[in-house]
Amino acid sequence: MINREAIYSTLWTLASRSAQYATANRRLRHWSDVSPAEQPALFMSEKGGTGIVKTRGTPVVWTLYVDFYIYAHSTDIYTPPASILNPLIDALEAALGPVNPVAGLWQNLGLPDMVQHTYVTGRVETDEGILGDQAVAIVPVEIVCV
Repeated sequence: MINREAIYSTLWTLASRSAQYATANRRLRHWSDVSPAEQPALFMSEKGGTGIVKTRGTPVVWTLYVDFYIYAHSTDIYTPPASILNPLIDALEAALGPVNPVAGLWQNLGLPDMVQHTYVTGRVETDEGILGDQAVAIVPVEIVCV
């Protein structure tokens, strides 16, 4: 059996320390409600999970889904917002990456009794600020739990 709050709070701690965010919160706010002074910003949204029983009588294997929202603002006409956003996406990916893939040590959030693997997966949605000063990224993450 898994402890969802322990998993989500540990994931949040790891992600929120991935870069120097002016604002970091598990409670999602729309980018239009986050002032330029509060950015760069990181938010987390829990998206539910899928449970599978692989063999009758064995524990449920859960996959939990999370979206991270990264906001970056640039008021400098020579600095595109994407140039602020891209390193933040890279830092988040690095923080959630494998500890040592050669040795088979995947990112288990330090919770090996519950978490098997945590990783960025799927399409990373971005609006790089091409029409303004605001850039937004939505980074999907999956957590495989045992």
